[in-house]
Amino acid sequence: MFEMRLKALAKINLGLDVLRRREDGYHEVKMVMQTIGLYDKITLKRIKGPGVRVKTNLFYLPENENNLVYQAAKLLMDEFDIQEGVFIELQKFIPVAAGMAGGSSDAAAVLYGMNRMFHLQLSKEELMQRGVKIGADVPYCVLRGTALAEGIGEKLTVLPPMPECKVLVAKPAVSVSTKFVYENLKLEDHIEHPNIDGLVENIKIKNIRGIAKHMGNVLESVTIPNYPVIAQIKEEMIQGGALNAMMSGSGPTVFGLFEDVTLAEQVYQKLREGTLAKQVFLTGIYLGGRK
Repeated sequence: MFEMRLKALAKINLGLDVLRRREDGYHEVKMVMQTIGLYDKITLKRIKGPGVRVKTNLFYLPENENNLVYQAAKLLMDEFDIQEGVFIELQKFIPVAAGMAGGSSDAAAVLYGMNRMFHLQLSKEELMQRGVKIGADVPYCVLRGTALAEGIGEKLTVLPPMPECKVLVAKPAVSVSTKFVYENLKLEDHIEHPNIDGLVENIKIKNIRGIAKHMGNVLESVTIPNYPVIAQIKEEMIQGGALNAMMSGSGPTVFGLFEDVTLAEQVYQKLREGTLAKQVFLTGIYLGGRK
């Protein structure tokens, strides 16, 4: 196997709660993650010369050890003393630095691909154990699907697949620093916390309206006051017929869940033609399988 083509799928947070700040500086979280159909394309090629080479389609992305795909390949090459080299071509479509785990998903895809290409025979659980060394979201991106994430995001519980629906994704032309959001989160200010347990129960009974009702992201309490355009996009989606709309991760990407395909397409066109969002995608829920 000298070449592999892989899909690195984006995630959204159906619910995101922060419970406390730990003594080591990390935050204890409780969140529900969901993989969606939006993806980056990755091509892996074995090459004769040693080391890792990376090429991307975006000029501002690093093509060295600062890229998570490089780190993922290097991690396995060092551990298993792989003497051949690998060339990684990364085509980005998932919005960058947008709360959708694009970089983590790219790294997870490379771990999966390297494991198969070099016959390392690591299980999914073993890949997830290595993934956490690269980033807290990487184990989930190896797992995929619907999952409850706890701890710093690395403790994962598989949930039943959520019901199919359309997912409208819109990223405004602003950049949000995850570090800034967490540093300015005031947990002692009696902010409204989402009901993650209620969300999980509605996922288990496949109640899409109950899922939408229980969606919530505590980080919106920081991001929206600083970037009001996020609230404007949410309102546009809800007014257009979304069951609910919410910021994913620390933002600034907003997603809306739609039962009605026609309404989803209408809001998609409106956002594409308007000025609120720089990138707009209409996709669906990812229901399983690995490519």
